[in-house]
Amino acid sequence: MEKVIHEERRLGFFEKYLTLWVIGCIGLGILLGKIFPQAAVALDRISVHQVSIPIAICLFFMMYPIMVKIDFAEVVKAGKSPRPVALTLFVNWCIKPFTMLAIATLFLGILFKGWLPGFEIVKGGQQVELYRSYISGCILLGIAPCTAMVLVWGHLSKGNDGHTLVMVAINSLAMLFLYAPLGGWLLGVNMMPIPWQTIVLSVVIYVGLPLLLGYYSRKWIISKKGFKWFEEKFIHYLTPVSIGALLVTLILLFSFKGELIINQPQVILLIAIPLFIQTCLIFAITYALARRLKLPYRDAAPSALIGASNHFEVAIATSATLFGLSSGASLATVVGVLIEVPVMLMLVRVCLKTKEWFR
Repeated sequence: MEKVIHEERRLGFFEKYLTLWVIGCIGLGILLGKIFPQAAVALDRISVHQVSIPIAICLFFMMYPIMVKIDFAEVVKAGKSPRPVALTLFVNWCIKPFTMLAIATLFLGILFKGWLPGFEIVKGGQQVELYRSYISGCILLGIAPCTAMVLVWGHLSKGNDGHTLVMVAINSLAMLFLYAPLGGWLLGVNMMPIPWQTIVLSVVIYVGLPLLLGYYSRKWIISKKGFKWFEEKFIHYLTPVSIGALLVTLILLFSFKGELIINQPQVILLIAIPLFIQTCLIFAITYALARRLKLPYRDAAPSALIGASNHFEVAIATSATLFGLSSGASLATVVGVLIEVPVMLMLVRVCLKTKEWFR
């Protein structure tokens, strides 16, 4: 039987300066998208059911090093503790969509309305006020809780990886059933077309495949080389792969949308403000409720981070299906990508600084 020794994980060189690498890769991606727009467009078109294959490959290499570290005995134990899962589901589906609607409407529909462009023609030929389109994009982000990247955030915050995985699995299933009806209701339409293939395929590629390979490769390596070699050698060399894949993902994402971001910088800022406030608010609500419920820190941190982050791939795919890729709604989902990583890294730091609150 494996003897797992829980040691204090220290941030490595890549992790310690990750914010700087992220900012640099976002800038590099935007620059490459501006200089080589045709190359970015060609790469963006390599997709299956609106799931980008280059992004999927990068996300696989981001997820696998995390999955292979998970001791599945911890997953079984985590599944027997329902409170963190219940908290995550409650915040994601009963609080987050409605606070997003309220905050986006307050800022984009009232406070910033006079600074935003007038009208646009969306998919289907309908004319709408642009601020309503931006709000729609925010709504699509608000009802798409994170199911992949949160494994990175939970790991960096020294949370319980096993429990994070359990919550991600349950959250993915919940999104399959709740995303369309809740989105349709909040958008005020009778029926919301949703790319089910995009959701299923993204969950399989981003979570299922690395989970499966991580589980079997972990068992095989430990049986052949022993747990000590696995922990001290294999994991040591594998850890930078996850961070490197994250940075390449950012370069690709922002090369795809670089020209869009450069052409509308003032709108980007106005949309980013309510998204930033929403992210911090949901994190604070979940973190406070976790403390109130007396959850241990290793469960509280990933619960709060799951609530705060978004599954931007699904949000972008849905906005493109509903309103078109050049719509204001799609631009709002792209802004979600723009602020996601720097803000989540900030919240990871908040978690690490406040661990003592949960002792």
